Amino acid sequence: MVLYKLEDFEPNYRDTIEGKDINGLGVYTQGNDEKIGTVSDILVDEEGHFRYLVVDLGFWIFGKKVLLPIGRARIDYNTDRVYTIGLTREQAEQLPEFNERQTLDYDYEERVRGVYRQPTDYTLPLDTSAPAPLDPLATPIAAPIAAPIAAPLDATPAYARDNYNYEGEPSLFGLNEQDHQTLRLYEERLIASKRRQKTGEVSIGKRVETDTARVAVPVERERVVIERVTPADAGTAVSGREADFREGEVARIEIHEETADVRKEAFLREEVRVRKVVDQETVETQETVRREELDVNSANLPIEER
Repeated sequence: MVLYKLEDFEPNYRDTIEGKDINGLGVYTQGNDEKIGTVSDILVDEEGHFRYLVVDLGFWIFGKKVLLPIGRARIDYNTDRVYTIGLTREQAEQLPEFNERQTLDYDYEERVRGVYRQPTDYTLPLDTSAPAPLDPLATPIAAPIAAPIAAPLDATPAYARDNYNYEGEPSLFGLNEQDHQTLRLYEERLIASKRRQKTGEVSIGKRVETDTARVAVPVERERVVIERVTPADAGTAVSGREADFREGEVARIEIHEETADVRKEAFLREEVRVRKVVDQETVETQETVRREELDVNSANLPIEER
């Protein structure tokens, strides 16, 4: 569950609550009117319902801010005060300190709610039969304070992270607005957000392909050519000294030839560079929203609207 500061959720919230800002109001204990601090901020959920008041306990515990569930607060604009229900100094000391830079996750809220779930006596307004969630477009008005009664807290079930619901603990988040006579006109609005999701992945690898390469290499090969020719003075008698009759080898000639010597050598062909680029585009969507308008049936009587 995501919580937002009221001013971040609705920057113009002061215009919708007729200038009656809760921020800055003094916080007092119900019954003995002991001032314990000041409202420094308001937290709302994703639907704009009030969930916590951020209370600066400067008068009670110097320098500490804590969260006060909206169901434990009674706001009286006649006296510009916020009255706490069942908050004791001991509980305030046990509450985890609120830090704006800290993430308000389920575990943190459970620590806060766990302190307020401790049994205690506190006073209730006259009618608690129909608690309703508070909207930032609505102006809360405190109901008259009844005589103190012993009011048990909600039976503490086994709360779970995945299915926790604020409406399941009306003693912490329920509201009573029976004496609030201001007519509220509500409207819906679209809140755009975006989320990052995986659409696929690209896997880049290498494979080895083989091919047959041909190369032509000119080579030389020697051979012996024996020619028999008739000399011009054939038939002429020669002397015995010139006639050399012998047997065996009379000449030796070496014969050579060339052979092709082919080898393979690897070399760099190209480089492949892989990177990601982000393309931006604007996606438009539409949804039907509702808005309340005021219908006045005056029966031809003069009416002045302000």
